[in-house]
Amino acid sequence: MKRRAFITLIGGAAAAWPLAARVQQAAMPVVGFLDPRSPDGMTERLRGFRQGLKDTGYVEGENVAIEYRWAEGQFDRLPALAADLVRRQVAVIAALSNMVAFEVKATTTTIPIVFIATEDPVKLGFVASLARPGGNATGINFYSGELTAKRLELLREVVPAATRVAVLVNPTNVLTTESTLRDVQSAARAMGLQIQVVNASTSHEINAAFATFVRERPDALFVGLDVFLNNRRAQLVNLASRYALPAIFSNRDFAEIGGLMSYGSDIKDAMRQVGVYVGRILKGAKPAELPVVQSSKFELVINAETARMLGFTVPDKLLATADEVIE
Repeated sequence: MKRRAFITLIGGAAAAWPLAARVQQAAMPVVGFLDPRSPDGMTERLRGFRQGLKDTGYVEGENVAIEYRWAEGQFDRLPALAADLVRRQVAVIAALSNMVAFEVKATTTTIPIVFIATEDPVKLGFVASLARPGGNATGINFYSGELTAKRLELLREVVPAATRVAVLVNPTNVLTTESTLRDVQSAARAMGLQIQVVNASTSHEINAAFATFVRERPDALFVGLDVFLNNRRAQLVNLASRYALPAIFSNRDFAEIGGLMSYGSDIKDAMRQVGVYVGRILKGAKPAELPVVQSSKFELVINAETARMLGFTVPDKLLATADEVIE
């Protein structure tokens, strides 16, 4: 082979390598990931999501790319973030709250959606039925909303003398708040408890709510399920501690930073299930035919150190049934 031809051959091959890499990269499916929170404190949830993808044969950066979008608690950004993922024509969108699922469903009727719903997704209008969702969406029923009565019962076990319970909810999260209040009021009547409903949708209103608690002196606090309230968990836990108010929350994020107790679905496992469904859709499954997964793993987390600080003795029976006791 002539030297000039050899050099041309090598040069052409070298030029082709980055082109081949670009083609391979372009062929890699892209998943949209839309969450109303910030990435802070999401490490375990993201690990669960990636594990679900891995269970179906996908590893981020190797054979799947993920476009992350975080609303950072600014929920008015969700429509624009959803529209951006749709414009990018991602292969599937993971919608990680009720409000995100609403926005994504309003933005696309063609791109597959895998959602996390905190209550019945049929009632929320996400799917036609649990067994056969229809349309372009399916997902995980996280069941947090349906656990309202159980949370109130657990709070009563720790504070058996309680007669008045304050219920803190976010009025802007209309559907979830209506469901929470309906369930908690029904459970309270059965238990002979009085309920004091307090609204908060800003940090200032949370401070005002606790100022109200100082005057009204409720025996305990029930914090409703809500993304905004979860984002403000440090503020809520600090105020509950400052005012020596025993409180129960919807997920372990609160108990891990000093909240008295939490009861809810296993968030990491739910995220893993979202990852599994995203992977199955990438392999060709249709969301219309993938049944909504009902969360079956629930966890009770008790912060024993906080209980001692508040002067409460957690019953041994409750400690024995807890999934985790934080000392």
